[in-house]
Amino acid sequence: MKIKFLFLGFSALAFTACKTPLNIAEVHPEKNISISKDLPDAPAFNSIIEPYKQELEGKMNKKISYTSVDLNKSGDNSNLGNLLADYTFEGADEWAKRNGIPGGVDCAVINIGGIRTTIGKGDIFTKSIYEVMPFENEVLIVKMKGSDLKGLFDYYLTTQKNNPVSHLYIETDNGMTLKELVNGKEVETNRDYYIATSDYLALGGDNMAFFGKGKMISTGIKLRDLFLEKFQAHPQIVAPTDIRLNFKNKKNKTNE
Repeated sequence: MKIKFLFLGFSALAFTACKTPLNIAEVHPEKNISISKDLPDAPAFNSIIEPYKQELEGKMNKKISYTSVDLNKSGDNSNLGNLLADYTFEGADEWAKRNGIPGGVDCAVINIGGIRTTIGKGDIFTKSIYEVMPFENEVLIVKMKGSDLKGLFDYYLTTQKNNPVSHLYIETDNGMTLKELVNGKEVETNRDYYIATSDYLALGGDNMAFFGKGKMISTGIKLRDLFLEKFQAHPQIVAPTDIRLNFKNKKNKTNE
C-alpha cells in the first residue's frame, strides 16, 4: 500500500513539474511614428552613415567600361543577352580548365528574365551591372550526355523563348528543329557535354527540367561578380551581332 501511495506521489510531482506557469505580459502602449518624407532627419545618425554612403556611391559610380550602342534584351538574339551568355561561357570555361575539365565547357545557357534591365549607350558604371544582375546567382556547370541534350533543344522548340545562349545554334521551323549545333557541330549522343548556366536554371527554373538529367558542378562564381570582372576587362564593349536562335515563322511571341 505504501508503494502505491509513493508512486502516486511521484506522479503528481512529475505532472506539476512539467506544467509551465502562465505569465501575463505587461503591455505598454507606445506612440506610433509614421515614416514619411516629413519625418525630420536625425543628425547623429546621418553623421555616422555619411562616410559609408559616400564610399558606396563612389564605388557604384565608378566607370568600368563604355558602349557605343544601346545594350538591350529584346528579340531572339539580343546583344546584351548574347554578351552576358558569352561572359558566362568564358568564366565557366576558365574555371573548368583550372579544375579538372581539360576541354573546358561546351556551351552556355542563361535566362532573359534574370537580366533585369538594359544598358544605354555611353559610359558603363559599376551600378549598371548591379541593376542588370541584382541577384546572387551562382555559375554552375552541368555535365550531360549528348543524348540528354535533346531535352534542351526540345525546350527551345516548344517555348520559342529568347533565353540567351553561347556556342549553341538552334534553328526551328513549323514545329520542327532543323539544326541543333554545339560549337558548330552536331551533337554526339555518347559524348559528355559541359554546359555553363546559373544555379536557378540548373535546378529547373524557367521550366528547364532537362538539366535534372545531368551532374551539377559548383564553381563558386557569382554571375554578377563575373560580369563585373568581364566589363572591367573590356574598356570598349563590342556587342555580338550573330544569330544563335533562329525561330523561323515564329508564332508565339515570348520575348521579354
